[in-house]
Amino acid sequence: MAKSKAKGKRLFDEFGKLMPDNKAVIAKGVKIAAAKFGNTPDAIKKNFSALVHTSHDEIYRIYLEHEQVQGEKALAGFLKDSKGTQLFPVLKDFFRSLGQSRMSRAGSAFEEIIRGLFKKCDYPFEEKRLINGRPDFVMPSEKHFHKHAADCIIFTAKRTLRERWRQIVTEGAKSARFFLATMDTRKREAELAAMRERNISLVISEDLLSDSPDYKAAPNVISFEDFFEDHLDPAVTRWKKQHAI
Repeated sequence: MAKSKAKGKRLFDEFGKLMPDNKAVIAKGVKIAAAKFGNTPDAIKKNFSALVHTSHDEIYRIYLEHEQVQGEKALAGFLKDSKGTQLFPVLKDFFRSLGQSRMSRAGSAFEEIIRGLFKKCDYPFEEKRLINGRPDFVMPSEKHFHKHAADCIIFTAKRTLRERWRQIVTEGAKSARFFLATMDTRKREAELAAMRERNISLVISEDLLSDSPDYKAAPNVISFEDFFEDHLDPAVTRWKKQHAI
């Protein structure tokens, strides 16, 4: 069993060497999506929901194309030199690792999509600052947070939530504006109410919002477009007046 796991790991490592860097795949997917909806700040903000979903789908499509080609190469090399090897346990471990890697890439892709689009819109933020945890984005800056926490926006992106939203509550404990972006529509009324009690607003795409009765009924679930119009853009105007940016 140990030998099979070791061989499965070596096979996956060889596959990994052949795969393109995740950031390169993400950049290509976002570029394709931006070509469809526009690449100016106004176009991005207007179509942010569609850009997020289209970028995500394009990135996954590109990844699967590479996975197919490079997976066949890695497997061909392995099978060529695997005489006498019990293939099933090795391949079982390989495909398990493949699935785990795919999920990990998808999670980081969601955050990277949002980061890239924020940058294209020239929104002010700092990343992974130690503020009662490490939220993805502190807006406009860690310095302003320490000066006036309630005036800041704390924004975190998690493609799926499960129970992990409870772990990040402390990240926004001092802030009056805490936003959690996701593609997860499995949260129900009770959990959404628990989030509201902790000053957490869920930010999702317009189509997911319209398709979920629980999300539509929750006052703390908003679309990306509403987040910009009602929260982030007014905050940017305020920060400029305060010379915080």
